[in-house]
Amino acid sequence: MIIRAYMGPFIITSFIVLFIFLMQFVWNYLDDLMGKGLEFIVLAKLLLYATASFVPPALPVGVLLASIMTIGNLGENTELTPMRSAGLSLINIMRPLLVLILFISMGSFFFSNNLMPIANLKFKSLLWDVVNKKPTMNLQNGVFYNGIDGFSIRAMSKDPKENTLHDILIYDHRDAIKGNRTVVHAKSGTMQKSVDGSQLVLTLYNGRTYDERAPTLADAKGTEWPLVYSTFEKDIVRFDLATFGLDNTNEDLFKQHFQMLTLGQLDHSIDSLDRKLDRRWDQRRSYLRNSLYITRDTVAVLDQGPFVPMDKFMKKLTPGHRENVYDVALNMVRNSQSFIDRTQDEILGREHYINMHKKEWHRKITLALACIIMFFIGAPMGAIIKRGGFGLPVVIALSFFVVFHLLSFSGEKLVNADEWEAWEGMWMATAVLTPISIFLTYKAAIDSPLFNKEAYYRILAKFRPKKRNEDLTTLQ
Repeated sequence: MIIRAYMGPFIITSFIVLFIFLMQFVWNYLDDLMGKGLEFIVLAKLLLYATASFVPPALPVGVLLASIMTIGNLGENTELTPMRSAGLSLINIMRPLLVLILFISMGSFFFSNNLMPIANLKFKSLLWDVVNKKPTMNLQNGVFYNGIDGFSIRAMSKDPKENTLHDILIYDHRDAIKGNRTVVHAKSGTMQKSVDGSQLVLTLYNGRTYDERAPTLADAKGTEWPLVYSTFEKDIVRFDLATFGLDNTNEDLFKQHFQMLTLGQLDHSIDSLDRKLDRRWDQRRSYLRNSLYITRDTVAVLDQGPFVPMDKFMKKLTPGHRENVYDVALNMVRNSQSFIDRTQDEILGREHYINMHKKEWHRKITLALACIIMFFIGAPMGAIIKRGGFGLPVVIALSFFVVFHLLSFSGEKLVNADEWEAWEGMWMATAVLTPISIFLTYKAAIDSPLFNKEAYYRILAKFRPKKRNEDLTTLQ
C-alpha cells in the first residue's frame, strides 16, 4: 500500500524536475538552435539525449518530494497514528519504501555508469553538429548574404508570394587571392532548391556578367587588364548547399572524454594519466638537475688541481673571461626559468584534466547515494509535519533541494578551479546533508514535536511566570 501510494508522486515529481532541467538546457542553447532549419527528428533526438543526461540529478529531488508527500499524507489522514499505536516503529513503516529507494539508488548508479555515457556521447556529438550547422538561407532586402562559401548575394527587394527577387547582385570570390573579379547583376530572378536539396538553383533574368581576367605573362608589364562583358536574358546559377546540411560527426572523437566513460574506464584513464604525469615530473627534475654542472648525471672528471674558492677563481680571470662566465651563468638561469614556466603550465593542465576524471568518478556514486539521503530527509520530515499534497511539503522540499543544488554546484566549481580535490567538492553536499538526515530521522522516530509551534509556546510559558514572580518580589 505504501509503495503504491509512493510511486504516483515519485513519477510525477521526477518528470516535473526533468522538464525544468530540460527547459534550462533549451534556454541556454536557444540562440544556437534558432534559424538552423532543423528537422523535427533531429530536435527530438537532441531533447531525448539531453533528458537522459538529466535523469540521475533529477532522481534525488523526485525521491525527496515523493517521500515528504507520501509520509505526510499518511500522517494527515491519521493512518500513521494507528500504525504507531500497533507497535510499528517509523523505521518499520518506512521499510518498504527503503527497499524501493535502494533499488532506485542502484538503478541511478547503473544509469550513470552504463547508460549516461552513451547518452552523453550521442548528445555531445549531435549538439556539436547542431551548433556548427549554418543557419538556413534568409535573404534580407538590401543586405549582402555571405552564408554560401565563395559568394556574396544581395537582392534589393523580394516578393515572398511569387518567390521573386529584384535587382540582384552576386560577387564571386571563391578564389580569395584574386578577389572579386566576377560580378553578376540581374534585374530579377527566382530561387529554389534542387530536387535532392543539395543545390540552390538561382534563375536570373535580364542581366549582365563582368569577368575581369588576370594579365598573362606576356602582358605582365602592361597597364591594362582584359575585361569580359556579356549580357543575358536568362541564366541559371547553381550553389552547393552541402555546408548547410547537418554533418554526422564521428563519435570516436568524443569517446575519450571523461563524461563518456564508465567507472572502470575512468579508473584506467586516471591511472594512465597519473603515470604520464609522473614521467613528466621526472623529465622536469632530470632537465633541471642536468642544467647544473655539479649535479649532472655524467660529468667529465678533469684534473684541475686542488679546490679553489669561487671568489679567488674569479679574481684570476681576465675581465673578458669573467664577463663570459657571467653571461653563461645568466643564460643557464634564463633557460631554466623558461623551461620551468613552460612545463608548469603543462603540468597544471594535466593535473586539471586528471581532476575532471576524478570528479566524474565521484559524481556517479554521490548522485546514487543522494537518493538514499534525500529519502531519510523527506520521509521523517513528512512524519513530523503530517502534511501532504503540494503545499507545505513542496516548500520544504524545494528548500532542501536548493541547499543540495548550491552545495553541489559550489563544490563542483571549486573542483573545476582546482581549489579543492575532487572528493572534497563532490562529497561536500553529502557531508552536510547526512547529519541532517540522521537528526530528522531520530526526531521523527521519537515523535518529537520539531515543527509544532505549541510545543515551543509551552517551553516559553515555563519562563514567563517565574519572571513575573521575580518582578513582584522586587516591587515588594
